[in-house]
Amino acid sequence: MLFPKVTLVGVGLLGGSLGLALKARKLAAHVEGHVRRAASVTECERLGVVDHATTDLLSAVQDADLIVFCTPLARMRTLAEQCATALKPGAVVTDVGSVKGAVVTELEPIFAKAGAQFIGSHPMAGGEKTGPASARADLFEHAVCIVTPGTKSPASLVKQMEDFWSAVGGRPLRLTPDQHDSLVARSSHLPHVVAAELANYILSPAHPKEQPALCAAGFRDTTRIAAGSPEMWRDIALANRKHLARALGVFIEDLQEFQLALERGDSKAMDEFFETAKHRRDQWIGNGRSPE
Repeated sequence: MLFPKVTLVGVGLLGGSLGLALKARKLAAHVEGHVRRAASVTECERLGVVDHATTDLLSAVQDADLIVFCTPLARMRTLAEQCATALKPGAVVTDVGSVKGAVVTELEPIFAKAGAQFIGSHPMAGGEKTGPASARADLFEHAVCIVTPGTKSPASLVKQMEDFWSAVGGRPLRLTPDQHDSLVARSSHLPHVVAAELANYILSPAHPKEQPALCAAGFRDTTRIAAGSPEMWRDIALANRKHLARALGVFIEDLQEFQLALERGDSKAMDEFFETAKHRRDQWIGNGRSPE
Protein backbone atom coordinates (compact mmCIF):
# COMPACT_ATOMS: atom_id res chain seq x y z
CA MET A 1 0.00 0.00 0.00
CA LEU A 2 1.51 3.29 -1.14
CA PHE A 3 -0.28 6.64 -1.32
CA PRO A 4 1.36 9.29 -3.53
CA LYS A 5 0.08 11.99 -1.14
CA VAL A 6 -1.50 11.79 2.32
CA THR A 7 -2.77 14.94 4.02
CA LEU A 8 -3.17 15.19 7.78
CA VAL A 9 -5.66 17.89 8.73
CA GLY A 10 -4.37 18.61 12.22
CA VAL A 11 -0.89 17.57 13.34
CA GLY A 12 -1.00 16.93 17.09
CA LEU A 13 -0.24 13.71 18.92
CA LEU A 14 -2.37 11.48 16.67
CA GLY A 15 -1.71 13.33 13.42
CA GLY A 16 2.01 13.59 14.12
CA SER A 17 2.25 9.93 15.10
CA LEU A 18 0.39 8.93 11.95
CA GLY A 19 2.78 11.02 9.88
CA LEU A 20 5.78 9.34 11.49
CA ALA A 21 4.24 5.88 10.99
CA LEU A 22 3.50 6.58 7.32
CA LYS A 23 7.07 7.76 6.73
CA ALA A 24 8.72 4.97 8.76
CA ARG A 25 6.72 2.27 6.98
CA LYS A 26 7.06 3.94 3.55
CA LEU A 27 3.30 4.06 3.04
CA ALA A 28 3.22 7.54 1.48
CA ALA A 29 5.46 9.26 -1.03
CA HIS A 30 4.57 12.63 0.50
CA VAL A 31 2.95 13.51 3.84
CA GLU A 32 1.38 16.96 4.01
CA GLY A 33 0.19 18.56 7.23
CA HIS A 34 -2.37 21.32 7.76
CA VAL A 35 -1.92 23.35 10.95
CA ARG A 36 -3.62 26.44 12.36
CA ARG A 37 -0.61 28.53 13.38
CA ALA A 38 2.43 29.63 11.43
CA ALA A 39 4.68 28.62 14.33
CA SER A 40 3.40 25.05 14.02
CA VAL A 41 4.65 24.86 10.43
CA THR A 42 8.25 25.18 11.54
CA GLU A 43 7.75 22.85 14.52
CA CYS A 44 6.18 20.04 12.47
CA GLU A 45 8.85 20.18 9.78
CA ARG A 46 11.65 20.37 12.36
CA LEU A 47 10.28 17.30 14.15
CA GLY A 48 9.90 15.45 10.84
CA VAL A 49 6.31 14.39 11.52
CA VAL A 50 5.36 15.54 8.00
CA ASP A 51 7.28 16.33 4.83
CA HIS A 52 5.65 19.74 4.50
CA ALA A 53 3.27 21.74 6.67
CA THR A 54 1.05 24.68 5.77
CA THR A 55 -1.72 26.86 7.18
CA ASP A 56 -3.41 26.85 3.75
CA LEU A 57 -6.11 24.18 3.96
CA LEU A 58 -6.97 24.11 0.24
CA SER A 59 -3.32 23.77 -0.73
CA ALA A 60 -2.86 21.00 1.83
CA VAL A 61 -5.66 18.77 0.51
CA GLN A 62 -5.11 19.47 -3.19
CA ASP A 63 -4.19 16.29 -5.10
CA ALA A 64 -4.23 14.22 -1.90
CA ASP A 65 -5.18 10.56 -2.29
CA LEU A 66 -5.98 10.14 1.40
CA ILE A 67 -7.02 12.87 3.85
CA VAL A 68 -7.13 12.14 7.58
CA PHE A 69 -8.92 14.56 9.90
CA CYS A 70 -7.01 14.68 13.19
CA THR A 71 -8.68 17.78 14.63
CA PRO A 72 -11.05 18.26 17.57
CA LEU A 73 -14.54 16.95 16.79
CA ALA A 74 -16.17 20.38 16.89
CA ARG A 75 -13.97 21.66 14.03
CA MET A 76 -14.39 18.76 11.59
CA ARG A 77 -17.59 19.82 9.85
CA THR A 78 -16.40 23.38 9.21
CA LEU A 79 -13.06 22.21 7.86
CA ALA A 80 -14.76 19.59 5.70
CA GLU A 81 -17.03 22.21 4.16
CA GLN A 82 -14.08 24.52 3.55
CA CYS A 83 -11.90 21.96 1.79
CA ALA A 84 -14.42 19.73 -0.02
CA THR A 85 -14.31 21.59 -3.34
CA ALA A 86 -10.51 21.30 -3.49
CA LEU A 87 -10.41 17.50 -3.28
CA LYS A 88 -9.51 15.48 -6.32
CA PRO A 89 -12.20 13.08 -7.58
CA GLY A 90 -12.06 9.72 -5.85
CA ALA A 91 -10.07 10.95 -2.86
CA VAL A 92 -10.58 8.94 0.32
CA VAL A 93 -11.23 10.75 3.60
CA THR A 94 -11.18 9.38 7.13
CA ASP A 95 -10.71 10.71 10.65
CA VAL A 96 -9.44 9.69 14.08
CA GLY A 97 -12.27 11.10 16.22
CA SER A 98 -13.48 9.17 19.24
CA VAL A 99 -17.17 9.76 18.48
CA LYS A 100 -18.47 8.40 15.21
CA GLY A 101 -22.24 8.86 14.92
CA ALA A 102 -22.23 12.63 14.44
CA VAL A 103 -19.02 12.61 12.39
CA VAL A 104 -20.24 10.04 9.87
CA THR A 105 -23.66 11.68 9.59
CA GLU A 106 -22.20 15.14 8.98
CA LEU A 107 -19.10 14.42 6.90
CA GLU A 108 -20.25 11.58 4.63
CA PRO A 109 -22.67 13.71 2.52
CA ILE A 110 -20.24 16.65 2.35
CA PHE A 111 -17.53 14.55 0.75
CA ALA A 112 -19.92 12.49 -1.39
CA LYS A 113 -21.17 15.69 -2.98
CA ALA A 114 -17.56 16.61 -3.78
CA GLY A 115 -16.88 13.26 -5.47
CA ALA A 116 -14.81 11.91 -2.57
CA GLN A 117 -15.55 9.03 -0.20
CA PHE A 118 -15.60 9.18 3.59
CA ILE A 119 -15.14 6.28 6.01
CA GLY A 120 -14.99 6.98 9.74
CA SER A 121 -12.12 5.61 11.83
CA HIS A 122 -11.04 5.66 15.44
CA PRO A 123 -7.65 4.27 16.50
CA MET A 124 -7.78 3.46 20.21
CA ALA A 125 -4.44 5.11 20.84
CA GLY A 126 -3.30 8.35 22.39
CA GLY A 127 -2.17 9.80 25.69
CA GLU A 128 -2.50 12.70 28.05
CA LYS A 129 0.32 14.62 26.36
CA THR A 130 -0.64 16.54 23.25
CA GLY A 131 1.15 18.17 20.33
CA PRO A 132 3.54 16.93 17.65
CA ALA A 133 6.47 16.84 20.07
CA SER A 134 4.79 13.88 21.79
CA ALA A 135 4.25 11.97 18.52
CA ARG A 136 5.63 8.43 18.15
CA ALA A 137 5.93 6.25 15.07
CA ASP A 138 4.82 3.19 17.07
CA LEU A 139 1.71 4.76 18.64
CA PHE A 140 -0.68 2.59 16.60
CA GLU A 141 1.16 -0.70 16.98
CA HIS A 142 -1.22 -3.34 18.43
CA ALA A 143 -3.91 -0.67 18.95
CA VAL A 144 -7.48 -1.56 18.05
CA CYS A 145 -8.42 0.69 15.11
CA ILE A 146 -12.17 0.86 14.61
CA VAL A 147 -13.60 1.42 11.14
CA THR A 148 -17.20 2.65 11.04
CA PRO A 149 -18.63 2.55 7.51
CA GLY A 150 -21.94 4.16 6.63
CA THR A 151 -24.83 2.16 5.22
CA LYS A 152 -23.81 2.98 1.64
CA SER A 153 -20.03 2.61 2.00
CA PRO A 154 -18.49 0.45 -0.77
CA ALA A 155 -17.10 -2.80 0.59
CA SER A 156 -13.83 -2.24 -1.27
CA LEU A 157 -13.33 1.10 0.45
CA VAL A 158 -14.05 -0.35 3.87
CA LYS A 159 -11.45 -3.05 3.23
CA GLN A 160 -8.98 -0.40 2.07
CA MET A 161 -9.37 1.50 5.36
CA GLU A 162 -8.95 -1.68 7.37
CA ASP A 163 -5.78 -2.46 5.41
CA PHE A 164 -4.55 1.09 6.03
CA TRP A 165 -4.80 0.76 9.81
CA SER A 166 -3.19 -2.68 9.64
CA ALA A 167 -0.34 -1.15 7.65
CA VAL A 168 0.48 1.33 10.42
CA GLY A 169 0.49 -1.48 13.00
CA GLY A 170 -3.11 -1.49 14.21
CA ARG A 171 -5.74 -4.19 14.64
CA PRO A 172 -8.82 -3.15 12.64
CA LEU A 173 -12.30 -3.78 13.99
CA ARG A 174 -15.47 -2.99 12.03
CA LEU A 175 -18.48 -1.53 13.88
CA THR A 176 -21.46 0.61 13.03
CA PRO A 177 -21.12 4.23 14.22
CA ASP A 178 -23.76 3.71 16.91
CA GLN A 179 -22.18 0.46 18.15
CA HIS A 180 -18.87 2.28 18.41
CA ASP A 181 -20.30 5.21 20.36
CA SER A 182 -22.11 2.97 22.81
CA LEU A 183 -19.01 0.88 23.54
CA VAL A 184 -16.51 3.73 23.89
CA ALA A 185 -18.94 5.64 26.13
CA ARG A 186 -18.31 2.91 28.71
CA SER A 187 -14.69 1.99 28.03
CA SER A 188 -13.17 5.40 27.25
CA HIS A 189 -15.44 8.37 27.88
CA LEU A 190 -16.82 7.28 31.27
CA PRO A 191 -13.33 6.55 32.70
CA HIS A 192 -12.24 10.04 31.71
CA VAL A 193 -15.21 11.60 33.49
CA VAL A 194 -14.44 9.50 36.58
CA ALA A 195 -10.74 10.46 36.53
CA ALA A 196 -11.63 14.12 36.11
CA GLU A 197 -14.08 14.05 39.03
CA LEU A 198 -11.51 12.31 41.25
CA ALA A 199 -9.04 15.11 40.48
CA ASN A 200 -11.71 17.79 40.97
CA TYR A 201 -12.95 16.37 44.27
CA ILE A 202 -9.81 15.13 45.97
CA LEU A 203 -7.61 18.09 44.98
CA SER A 204 -10.27 20.67 45.79
CA PRO A 205 -8.98 23.59 47.91
CA ALA A 206 -11.97 22.92 50.18
CA HIS A 207 -10.01 20.02 51.71
CA PRO A 208 -7.17 20.40 54.25
CA LYS A 209 -3.86 21.58 52.80
CA GLU A 210 -2.29 18.21 53.66
CA GLN A 211 -4.61 16.34 51.29
CA PRO A 212 -2.40 16.48 48.12
CA ALA A 213 0.58 15.14 50.07
CA LEU A 214 -1.39 11.96 50.75
CA CYS A 215 -2.14 11.37 47.06
CA ALA A 216 0.37 8.71 46.05
CA ALA A 217 0.90 6.34 43.10
CA GLY A 218 -2.62 4.91 43.08
CA PHE A 219 -4.16 8.38 42.81
CA ARG A 220 -1.62 9.42 40.18
CA ASP A 221 -2.30 6.36 38.01
CA THR A 222 -6.08 6.56 38.39
CA THR A 223 -6.22 10.24 37.42
CA ARG A 224 -3.56 10.20 34.67
CA ILE A 225 -6.04 10.70 31.84
CA ALA A 226 -7.56 13.74 33.57
CA ALA A 227 -4.50 15.62 32.28
CA GLY A 228 -5.84 15.38 28.71
CA SER A 229 -7.01 18.34 26.66
CA PRO A 230 -10.11 19.92 28.28
CA GLU A 231 -11.25 21.24 24.88
CA MET A 232 -11.05 17.80 23.30
CA TRP A 233 -12.88 16.07 26.14
CA ARG A 234 -15.60 18.72 26.26
CA ASP A 235 -16.27 18.06 22.58
CA ILE A 236 -16.23 14.29 23.07
CA ALA A 237 -18.65 14.38 25.99
CA LEU A 238 -21.10 16.63 24.16
CA ALA A 239 -20.88 14.70 20.88
CA ASN A 240 -21.57 11.38 22.64
CA ARG A 241 -23.86 12.73 25.35
CA LYS A 242 -26.66 10.21 24.76
CA HIS A 243 -24.51 7.14 25.31
CA LEU A 244 -22.28 8.75 27.94
CA ALA A 245 -25.25 9.92 30.02
CA ARG A 246 -26.68 6.39 29.96
CA ALA A 247 -23.36 4.84 31.03
CA LEU A 248 -22.92 7.46 33.74
CA GLY A 249 -26.40 6.72 35.09
CA VAL A 250 -25.66 2.99 35.45
CA PHE A 251 -22.28 3.75 37.02
CA ILE A 252 -23.86 6.06 39.60
CA GLU A 253 -26.46 3.40 40.45
CA ASP A 254 -23.70 0.85 41.01
CA LEU A 255 -21.83 3.25 43.30
CA GLN A 256 -25.02 3.89 45.25
CA GLU A 257 -25.44 0.14 45.77
CA PHE A 258 -21.87 -0.03 47.05
CA GLN A 259 -22.55 2.94 49.35
CA LEU A 260 -25.60 1.23 50.86
CA ALA A 261 -23.68 -2.00 51.41
CA LEU A 262 -20.86 -0.04 53.04
CA GLU A 263 -23.23 1.79 55.35
CA ARG A 264 -24.80 -1.55 56.39
CA GLY A 265 -21.37 -3.05 57.02
CA ASP A 266 -22.20 -5.86 54.57
CA SER A 267 -18.87 -7.69 54.35
CA LYS A 268 -20.27 -10.29 51.92
CA ALA A 269 -21.26 -7.58 49.44
CA MET A 270 -17.84 -5.93 49.90
CA ASP A 271 -16.07 -9.23 49.15
CA GLU A 272 -18.19 -9.80 46.07
CA PHE A 273 -17.61 -6.26 44.78
CA PHE A 274 -13.81 -6.37 45.03
CA GLU A 275 -13.46 -10.04 44.04
CA THR A 276 -15.57 -9.55 40.90
CA ALA A 277 -13.55 -6.48 39.90
CA LYS A 278 -10.24 -8.29 40.40
CA HIS A 279 -11.39 -11.37 38.50
CA ARG A 280 -12.71 -9.40 35.54
CA ARG A 281 -9.61 -7.23 35.26
CA ASP A 282 -7.22 -10.18 35.65
CA GLN A 283 -9.14 -12.03 32.94
CA TRP A 284 -8.98 -8.99 30.65
CA ILE A 285 -5.22 -8.66 31.13
CA GLY A 286 -4.75 -12.41 30.70
CA ASN A 287 -6.59 -12.35 27.38
CA GLY A 288 -4.16 -9.78 26.07
CA ARG A 289 -6.76 -7.02 25.85
CA SER A 290 -4.68 -4.45 27.68
CA PRO A 291 -2.83 -1.99 25.42
CA GLU A 292 0.93 -2.35 25.54
